[in-house]
Amino acid sequence: MEDKRYKILIVDDEEDNLALLYRTLRTKYMITKAHSAIEALEILKGEKFDCILSDHKMPLMDGVEFLKRVNDIQPRTMRLLVTAYSDVKILIDAINYAKIYRYIKKPFTPDELLMIVESALECYQLKIDNENLITDLKDLFSGTVKAIIEALDAKDSFTLGRSRRVAFYALKIVNKMALSPAEVSKIELAGLLHDIGMIGVAEDILNKTQKLSDEEFEKIKMHVHYSVKILEDIKQLCEITEIIKYHHEYYNGCGYPFGLKGEQIPLGSRIIAIADAYDSMVSKRAYRDSLTSEEALKVIEQGAGKQFDPDLVEIFKLVLPEAVQEIQDYEAKNIYVE
Repeated sequence: MEDKRYKILIVDDEEDNLALLYRTLRTKYMITKAHSAIEALEILKGEKFDCILSDHKMPLMDGVEFLKRVNDIQPRTMRLLVTAYSDVKILIDAINYAKIYRYIKKPFTPDELLMIVESALECYQLKIDNENLITDLKDLFSGTVKAIIEALDAKDSFTLGRSRRVAFYALKIVNKMALSPAEVSKIELAGLLHDIGMIGVAEDILNKTQKLSDEEFEKIKMHVHYSVKILEDIKQLCEITEIIKYHHEYYNGCGYPFGLKGEQIPLGSRIIAIADAYDSMVSKRAYRDSLTSEEALKVIEQGAGKQFDPDLVEIFKLVLPEAVQEIQDYEAKNIYVE
């Protein structure tokens, strides 16, 4: 019968310390021991853990550097640093670079150790539950989202397939980033729903064959407000709504509707902004022809640091050729990217 207990890796070069950790934790958890950071990294190549406790002072590689590497290869794992030191720089490095949950100060009692580990695993379980909730939410709303997108496509031929493509480009960007499955799902849903508020914009404006006047453009900009009004009462979509609310903000603060700038703008919104702008430029409008992929990318590059997050622009440049090819292959078969 499979053991459902949490799996913990304990790492210490001193056998007595390792034995103490093992004795304290073994009755409640599945424990694996490693006598060095190097040995632990080998173990991590083939096995995942829910929590890792590492001593700080070890030969060849100290605990902070080890836990930093753990964060790179198993970011969901809770990381705890055991140390006899209270050096501020050590603790700052552990928090900033290794992203530890907590540090455990030596000497500690078994009860103290258990309390900290239990707290870390409660936090871990909360993260897992949240990720599962987002995935379930995506499945739950898949039919509703599809119906909304189809209604939007029917109203404005310009939007035909756009929601799916924007979500697709956004996913291409996030797949190059170390984001949790929950964050990825939120950004995908936001991409699919980002223009839902266009349903509230008059068809004569959406279908106008001449360039929009300033007054008409102001009415187009209201689609962000409409999007929020449509979604705000669905509590399960509150985080997705926040991404949609800010996807027309500019990195330099000159966007709308709130004039946020830089990292004040949620990461998901900054990603959707690039995907949305690119797809808008390569899509034909009633009053203008579409740009080529190369021309649209040049505009995106020129907007780096102004309209767009420059770091995300660099990622977009890397993923765009493959993304364009995949979309062309799908559309050649009359299948939109889901």
